[in-house]
Amino acid sequence: MSNTHVINVQRREDEGKGASRRLRISGNVPAIVYGGELAPVSIQLSHNDVWLASQNDWFYSSILDLSLNGDVQKVLLRDMQRHPYKQQIMHLDFQRVSENEILRTAVPLHFVNEEKSAAGKSSEVVVTHELNEVVVECLPKDLPESITIDLAELAVGAVIHLSELKLPEGVVIPELKLGKEHDVAVVIAKASRGSSSAEDEAATDEEAPAEGEEK
Repeated sequence: MSNTHVINVQRREDEGKGASRRLRISGNVPAIVYGGELAPVSIQLSHNDVWLASQNDWFYSSILDLSLNGDVQKVLLRDMQRHPYKQQIMHLDFQRVSENEILRTAVPLHFVNEEKSAAGKSSEVVVTHELNEVVVECLPKDLPESITIDLAELAVGAVIHLSELKLPEGVVIPELKLGKEHDVAVVIAKASRGSSSAEDEAATDEEAPAEGEEK
């Protein structure tokens, strides 16, 4: 289950490009909250607060508590518009969530202990992370901030698939319901080109004729 993350917001009365531009100049970010049985609401947030929050994985994958003068609504971040070259967030979209309704969202993957594995220690092996996040389904209370993949036992030539991930209780990967062809690789430990394993070298030695023998 995710930790509680409270984001303070204010109601936004003025709308339109001009109003949004004035908000940004004053150090705020225009946003909207939608979904559920309530009507969409225009809000504004402190850019500094949002910018700091945006440096963390939880901002993108956790249930957020939007607090409007103490009135809290639980939401997920669904869209973020950034300035093309400035370090500035231009607009945010939040979707309300219901504690009794299954939600679907992407959760980041965190890879640990790769350097301790046989594959990670070998200079002739390339370990690739095929996915950086995975889409999950669960109730809001079960939504993890991230999913950790322990690579301490990763062997040379090993492949870790979606179905092998250790998921928190109540969390499923909907992609796996579509068939085996959707059980894609998450991590691949492959020998780099031009390298040869000890087994290959041993086989070569066995096959090579001894000095003086006919070839």
